[in-house]
Amino acid sequence: MPVARPLRVGIVEDRDELREGLADLILDSDGFTCSGAWATMEEALEAIASSPPSVVLVDLGLPGMSGIEGIRRLRASLPALPTVVLTVYRDDERIFDALCAGACGYLLKKTPAPRILSSLEEAVAGGAPMSPEIARQVVTLFTRFRPPEHAESDLTPHEKRVLNLLVEGHTLQAAAGILGVSRPTIAFHVRHIYEKLQVHSRSEAVAKALRGGLVR
Repeated sequence: MPVARPLRVGIVEDRDELREGLADLILDSDGFTCSGAWATMEEALEAIASSPPSVVLVDLGLPGMSGIEGIRRLRASLPALPTVVLTVYRDDERIFDALCAGACGYLLKKTPAPRILSSLEEAVAGGAPMSPEIARQVVTLFTRFRPPEHAESDLTPHEKRVLNLLVEGHTLQAAAGILGVSRPTIAFHVRHIYEKLQVHSRSEAVAKALRGGLVR
């Protein structure tokens, strides 16, 4: 799909030097403009609600609300707004949490400037830009973890609801609040889910749930 110009980019990054550098990159590039640059997710959510950009570039390690939680809230309020992660983190857990929260792309901070710009265009056009090593990790995880036979029938309805919340990117505390139970109760159910799916971490559980169609 064609990308409307100028492409309005929002930036959420707590490091002043990097935030200002990204803003300068956007402003100095033809066809782009910076609609806002914020140090916290709380500031960004308030500003974006009144004037949504074309795409948002989001750091994960932010003070206060995390980038992942912010992405989840943006997805809930503005489902058509693409968000692209720009971070130093490349562990499986954060990658899956960010993508399940609603991020359409995942870039590492070592990404060259031209690639950042083309990734923003790709995201607005409906693509899913990722740093090559991140894309390989995602493919590896989805091909490595296969759900055991009869896994879906072994999960209780309540365990399926908990698993759905994990896939959506909710923390254990948030899932407990949604279901009206205590955090230890949720942790108890998560342990049983891990045992039934034969996994050892949240990212593996999410991978198996998505690959095996265990969630709706």
